[in-house]
Amino acid sequence: MANVSVAAEWQLLINRYYRKPEIYQMRWKHIDLSRNKIACAPFGGPIAVIRDDSKIVQLYSESALRKLRIFNSAGVLLSETVWKHPGGRLIGMSWTEDQTLICIVQDGTIYRYNIHGECLDPNYSMGKECFEQNVIECVFWANGVVCLTEAGKLFCVMDFKEIKSFKLGDVGIEAEEELPHCMAVIDPQYIASGNVRVLLGIGEGIVIVDEDEVTHIEGEKVQGPVQKISVTRDGNWLACFMHDGRLVVMNMNFEALFQYQCESALPPEQMVWCAMDSVLLYWDDMLLLVGPSSEDSVRYIYDEPVFLIAECDGVRILSNTSMEFLQMVPDSTVSIFKIGSTSPASLLFDALDHFDRRSAKADENLRLIKSALPEAVEACIDAAGHEFDASRQQTLLRAASYGQAFSSNFERERIQEMSKTLRVLNAVRNPEIGIPLSIQQYKTLTAPVLIARLINAHQHLLSLRISEYLGMNQEVVIMHWACAKITASSAFQDAALLEILLDKLRLCKGISYAAVAAHADKSGRRKLAAMLVEHEPRSSKQVPLLLSIGEEDTALMKAIESGDTDLVYLVLFHIWQKRPALEFFGTIQARPLARDMFITYARCYKHEFLKDFFLSTGQLQEVAFLLWKESWERGRNPMASKGSPLHGPRIKLIEKSHNLFAETKENTFESKAAEEHAKLLRIQHELEVATKQAIFVDSSISDTIRTCIVLGNDKFASKVKTEFKVSEKRWYWLKVFALATVRNWDALEKFSREKRPPVGYRPFVEACIEADEKGEALKYIPKLADPGERAEAYARVGMAKEAADAASQAKDGELLGRLRMSFAQNTAASSLFDTLRDRLSFQGVP
Repeated sequence: MANVSVAAEWQLLINRYYRKPEIYQMRWKHIDLSRNKIACAPFGGPIAVIRDDSKIVQLYSESALRKLRIFNSAGVLLSETVWKHPGGRLIGMSWTEDQTLICIVQDGTIYRYNIHGECLDPNYSMGKECFEQNVIECVFWANGVVCLTEAGKLFCVMDFKEIKSFKLGDVGIEAEEELPHCMAVIDPQYIASGNVRVLLGIGEGIVIVDEDEVTHIEGEKVQGPVQKISVTRDGNWLACFMHDGRLVVMNMNFEALFQYQCESALPPEQMVWCAMDSVLLYWDDMLLLVGPSSEDSVRYIYDEPVFLIAECDGVRILSNTSMEFLQMVPDSTVSIFKIGSTSPASLLFDALDHFDRRSAKADENLRLIKSALPEAVEACIDAAGHEFDASRQQTLLRAASYGQAFSSNFERERIQEMSKTLRVLNAVRNPEIGIPLSIQQYKTLTAPVLIARLINAHQHLLSLRISEYLGMNQEVVIMHWACAKITASSAFQDAALLEILLDKLRLCKGISYAAVAAHADKSGRRKLAAMLVEHEPRSSKQVPLLLSIGEEDTALMKAIESGDTDLVYLVLFHIWQKRPALEFFGTIQARPLARDMFITYARCYKHEFLKDFFLSTGQLQEVAFLLWKESWERGRNPMASKGSPLHGPRIKLIEKSHNLFAETKENTFESKAAEEHAKLLRIQHELEVATKQAIFVDSSISDTIRTCIVLGNDKFASKVKTEFKVSEKRWYWLKVFALATVRNWDALEKFSREKRPPVGYRPFVEACIEADEKGEALKYIPKLADPGERAEAYARVGMAKEAADAASQAKDGELLGRLRMSFAQNTAASSLFDTLRDRLSFQGVP
C-alpha cells in the first residue's frame, strides 16, 4: 500500500515519472505574486518581494510606503526595508552566488542589498548611455547581467564583485517596433572564450550578440518570430516558443531536436528548463511540462499565480500559499515505489514491511534477491537521500540496514554517510531556516558554502553544530558570530561583552582574536579591541592591530617580546611618523633592542635624525663620530666637496667633531686626531693652491711629505714635518726614497753628507737598489757599519768577493750559507763561500 500511495503522486511523461511534492505551506500573509516583483535565489535561497509599481495594487492594510521584503523559502520574514531609491521604475532583481540582491532601476543605477535588507555602499551605474536611454529589460545569470535599453543597445556587467559596465555589439535597432520579443543569456563560464553571449528574438529569427560580434540566425533554422527563449544551465540546449504556439528544442547549432504544438499561441509568462530533461511553461492558470520528445506532456492546473525557480535537478514552484518542487523521480525511487515493481530494492523494502509485521514472507523476499542484495541496499540508501519526508527517509534507511545485515559485500559506511547528510538537510529544511535543498543541490553547493550561507543569515548556532557534526573547521562560524555579536551589542559594557566573546572564542584553537578585535575597533569600540587583542597569541597579527587602535607602546613591547625584527621596525616607523622627535627618542631609549635597531637603521639612512637622538641623550662622542664620517663621505662626493676645504663643509664638520670630542674625557685621542686632520686638510689645500695640482687632499702625512719632495718643494715638506712633529728617522726614510723616485742622485748624495744620518746609510742603499742604480748604491754600501748588512748589500748588487769579505768579517756561518745560495749559479763564488764556511767551522764559529 505504501508503494501505491507514493507512486500515485507521480505523473508519467513519455517513459519517465515526475513528482511535485509540497515542501512548505508559505507562512507569509497578504503576498500576491501577481502584484509584486519577485527574485528567488537558487539552491533554496531567499525570496525578495517588492510591490510592482507598474501595476495597480490594492494595499490591503499595509502601509502605502513601498517596502522591499526578504523571506526565506518557507515565507518566514527575514528582513524588510523601505524602498527609497530614485531613478525610475525597478526593472530587474536577482540574487548573486554570495546572496547579494541586485536591483537595477530604469536609469541604470545598480543597488545592492544583503539578506538583512541593508543597502550596501556604494551604488553603481550602468553608464551614461543607460542613464540617457533608460533600461527596459534585464537578464541575469549567476554573477552578471545584460541590460537592454529603449534604443536597443545592450550593456553588460560580467561580475557584480567588480562592477564594470561595457557595451556589447550593436544589433542595429532603429525603431521601437524592432525591439526584441525576448532575450536570454548563456553563462560565460560555459563559453570557451569566457565572454557573455546574448540570444535575442528579433524579427523572424534569432540574433546572437557578444562583445564584438553580431550573428543573425534566420530561415530554415528558425522558422518565424521567437516569443520566448530559455537556455539550459550548461548552455548546450535551447528552448524556443514560436509565434504559432510551437515549442522547439534545439542545440546551439540551431538544429531542432523536437517540437511540440501547444494549445495556446500566446507566449508563456515563464519558461524554464526542468533539469536538462524537459521544459516547463507557465500560463495564467496552467503549468505545461514537455519533453524529452514531442509525444506527450503533463499539465498542472493552478488557481493562483506561481513563480518558477530553476534548479540544477528540477524546478521550485512558488505560489501565494505553497512551495513545491517538480523533479524527475530518481531511478532508485522508481525501482522501489513503482506500482507492480519486482526489483530487488522493491522486494527488500517489502521485506522490511513483512519483518515489522512478523511475517515469514520477509525471509522469502530476502532469499529471492540474495544475489542482488548489495544493489537493493544501495538503491534504498539512494532513494532515502532524494526524499523530503523524514519518516520515508527513515523507513528507506531501515530497509537498507535490514538488507545490509544479510550482505557481506556492502560498504557499511554508506548508511552512516547518508544519515549524516540527511540530518544536515533536514536541519536546514526546517521552515524556520527555510533552505529546501535536495541532495543533488547540496552536493553541487557543497557543505562549506551551505555553512557560509547560514552564517550570512546569522544562523550561527546551526552553522556551528553542522560544522562540528561534519568535522569541519568551526573558526569561520565563531569569528562571524563574534563580529555580529559586537555589532549587535552596543548596550553591553566592554568587560561583560569580552567575557561572552572569550567563552566562545576559546572553543576554537588558533582562532584570530586580532580579526575580531579589528572588527571591534571598526565598530567604534576601541577599548574592547585593546582587551581582545591581548589574547591574540600571534605577534604578527597582534602588533599591526595594536598600532591601528593607537596602542603604540604596547605594540612596541609585544614586538620586542616576539623577537621579530621586522615587527619591531614596523612599530618603530609607525611611532616615528606619529610622535614628535623628543617623545620618540624617549620611547626607544628605555628599550635597548628598539634603540639599537633604530641606530642601526639611522646610521645608514637618517644621519641628521640620529644626531638629534645622540644629542638628546647626551652621547656627544657618537655625534662627533657621525660628523667625522660625514666629512669623509663628502670628500668622496666631488659635487659636495667643491670650494675651499678651509672654509668648506668638510673642515667645519671635522672642527665640530673635534669640539665635541674635546668635551668628553674619554675621547682625548679622537679629539687630537680630529684636530690634526683639520690642520692637515688646511695645509694640503695650501699645497694644491700653490702647486695647482689636486693631488694632496686626503693623502696621509707621509704621502704629503713625499709628494712635496718629489715636486721639489722642500719648504712645504719641512713645514709639514714641523707641524706634525715627524721624527728625524721617518723624515730621512721619506726624503731618501722621494729623491730616489725622481732619480736626483746628486741631491741624495748631498743629503747624505749634511750630517750623519740618524737612520744610517741603509735607506740610501735600499733606495738606490730599488731604483736599479747599483753604481749609486756602491757609494753608500761601504758606509754601512754592520758587516752583515754590507755583505747582503754587496750580494744584492752581484759582488760576490766583496760580499764574502764582509761576511767573513761578520763571522756568521748562517749568513755565508744564505749568500752561497744567492750565488748558486756562480761556481767560483760558491766555492769561495764554501771555503770561508770551512775556515769559520775550523775556527769553531757557528
